Amino acid sequence: MDLKTLIFAPLLLILPNAGSSHEFWLEPDRYQAPSGENVGIRFRNGEDFKGIELSWFDRRIGSVSYVLDGKFREYRGLPGDLPGMTLTVSDELTAVAYSSTMSKLTYDSWDKVQSFVTHKDAPWFNDTHAARGLPQEGVTEGYWRFAKTLIGGEPGNGTDRDFGMETEFVMQSNPFADGIDSVQLILLYQGQPRPDAQVEMWEKSGDAITHSFYRTDDQGLVTLPVRAGASYQIDAVVIREPESDQAIEAGVMWESLWANMTFGLPQ
Repeated sequence: MDLKTLIFAPLLLILPNAGSSHEFWLEPDRYQAPSGENVGIRFRNGEDFKGIELSWFDRRIGSVSYVLDGKFREYRGLPGDLPGMTLTVSDELTAVAYSSTMSKLTYDSWDKVQSFVTHKDAPWFNDTHAARGLPQEGVTEGYWRFAKTLIGGEPGNGTDRDFGMETEFVMQSNPFADGIDSVQLILLYQGQPRPDAQVEMWEKSGDAITHSFYRTDDQGLVTLPVRAGASYQIDAVVIREPESDQAIEAGVMWESLWANMTFGLPQ
C-alpha cells in the first residue's frame, strides 16, 4: 500500500458528504470460501454496489465483531488497512457486524432533505419537522451505520446471530443452502422487531443491478426472492428525533440509523 492510499482512504471517512445519502456496506472478496481461507472484507460507501473503498479508521468505527464457530469475537484492525478486514473462515457460516460512531452532516438544500426522507419512507417527517419549529435551511443530521455481511464456509452450515446493534437485520434462513429461491430476515430496532418498515434491496448478477422495495410484516419479518449466483444488499433506515447522547450533545436536528446487510448465493 502506498503513502497516498494510506492518507487518502481514511480521509474519505471524514469528508462532510462522504456518507450523506449513500449506502455503507461490507463487501467480502468471496461470499463462500473453503475452510481455512483468508477472505478480505471491504468497507464501501456509494450506491448500486458501486462506491469508494474505505480503510480502517479508528475514529469512525464503534465496534467490529464476528461469529466464527459459534463464538462472538471482537475484531481490531490497524489504521489504513485495505481491505478493512481480513478473516479466516471455517466450514460454517461467518457473520460479521460493523457499528460506526456518529457522523454529522448539514444539508445544503431543503430539496435534498425531501429527497432523502421520501427515499427512506418517512411520510410523517415534514409535519413533525414543522411542529418542532425547525427551519428548512441548514438541516443537520447525525447518522450511524450498522452493517453486516455473511460468508459461508463449505458447505456453509450455521446461522446468523443478533449482535445487539441499535438496528440490524438477522438472517433467519441459510442463504448457502442448496436450491433456495427466497430468504427470510427479521429487522430489529433497539432489540425488538420493527414492523411495517421499508426494506430496500439491490441484486447484482454479473454487471446487472436490479433494485426493489419490500416491507416487513407485523412481526418485523421480510421474505426476499433470491437466485443462485447473485449477490444482494439490503437496507432499512430509522429516522428519529435526536435520542442518543452523541446526537443530543452535537445539537443535530435529526438522527438516522442505517441497517445494511450483504450476502451472496453460490452458483
